[in-house]
Amino acid sequence: MLYPCARNDANTSRKMDDRMSAHARKATNVTKPAEPRRFVFLLLDRFTMLSFAGAIEPLRIANRVAEETLYAWKLAGESGDTAICSNGTAFKLDMGLDEVTREDTVLVCGGIDVQRATSRGIIGWLRREARRGATIGGLCTGAYALAKAGLLDGRRATIHWENQDGFLEEFEDVKLTKSVFVIDGNRLTSAGGTASIDMMLKIIAQDHGEDLANTVADQLIYSAIRTDQDTQRLSIPTRIGVRHPKLSQVIQMMESNIEDPMSPADLAEEVGMSTRQLERLFRRYLNRSPKRYYMELRLSKARNLLMQTDMSVINVALACGFASPSHFSKCYRAHYNTTPYRERGTQGGGTGVRLSI
Repeated sequence: MLYPCARNDANTSRKMDDRMSAHARKATNVTKPAEPRRFVFLLLDRFTMLSFAGAIEPLRIANRVAEETLYAWKLAGESGDTAICSNGTAFKLDMGLDEVTREDTVLVCGGIDVQRATSRGIIGWLRREARRGATIGGLCTGAYALAKAGLLDGRRATIHWENQDGFLEEFEDVKLTKSVFVIDGNRLTSAGGTASIDMMLKIIAQDHGEDLANTVADQLIYSAIRTDQDTQRLSIPTRIGVRHPKLSQVIQMMESNIEDPMSPADLAEEVGMSTRQLERLFRRYLNRSPKRYYMELRLSKARNLLMQTDMSVINVALACGFASPSHFSKCYRAHYNTTPYRERGTQGGGTGVRLSI
């Protein structure tokens, strides 16, 4: 771990101002750049507020704690004077894309309908900035814009776990991880939500030391700083609300074998149980059979692929372990009360508009 988690200390009875002043004094001991590091937040249409705020607030607090302008930032957009986030709030833009300099760190803020928001103009601009050697990152689904521009080819990157299936299908040259954030050279990606906080704390620690990063985390009441080694999702026991080692092991195997589903007998054998014991285990804790639970996992992935990619229904069916489109359609309709073809139709003909959180 790069730096220790910020923790509540029973001995910290000092006043907040005294604590901040102490850290500010420590900050004066580190070498600072002549000019503040500047970030440009490129706000795509309907970007998510949480990931954006999680990136900008640590910078503000770092300046406050250090009692010095370590960081500066501007809001930019492709056109117009404002950008609208996914909850409908409007943000006034500070600059156009033509005003961004090579020294700026660009963070693309994505959200709902990121494919539509990632215009040809945005893609071309990102490629030009990359050729100039700019540091460029993506917050939330902003990673999609970077990948579409080819900026993540051969690089490690991340995106929200819900969007990983579709992303993998479209961008095979990206080394996608399940980390909360990834910093690969001059490419930065965070998975969305609070992962932006973790990435910015890492940047602050790299720029100005661990003490300042921990103090910023303390101000944010962020008690456990995650690193790029931490994964996004809650553990299986936490997700299902059941702590049973064999049940978790079987679910893990199911999640890892969607395209080629394992039989209940094989699953049971892997954990040293009979098929009947496995059946009772699932019904006791999850109120459904192993077969039904497995089917729901496969259909969930299928729905993501239908809504996030332009894969044909046949290929979606095969990717989720269905032998034929007809069987896939029958199972899909029974679970979602609609057909895969209608689902695809409601999503704009397979444009993948659900690439968001």
